[in-house]
Amino acid sequence: MIALPTAELATAFGLSEGELFRQAFISLLQEKKRQVLQLKLEYLARYGAQTPDELEVKIAQGSVSEHPAWEDLIAAENLNTRIEEIDVYLKDIS
Repeated sequence: MIALPTAELATAFGLSEGELFRQAFISLLQEKKRQVLQLKLEYLARYGAQTPDELEVKIAQGSVSEHPAWEDLIAAENLNTRIEEIDVYLKDIS
């Protein structure tokens, strides 16, 4: 394992080590949220939908075929849940 010079980095940025880790954790969570959001948007874009609800309506109206749209809808809804979880973590550490 590589030893990180956290004390040196913190000093270089004028931060305490705790604040350095807090900011690093926030950056990590924001990047994970961005990745999950991008994946969700890719699922929805396949069907020209902006939200999971809109995709569900399109499926119900028959404007998109049920398969694999239902599976993609479920995936998009699960990704929404993941985004909400990440938002809670971000709120807790902000």
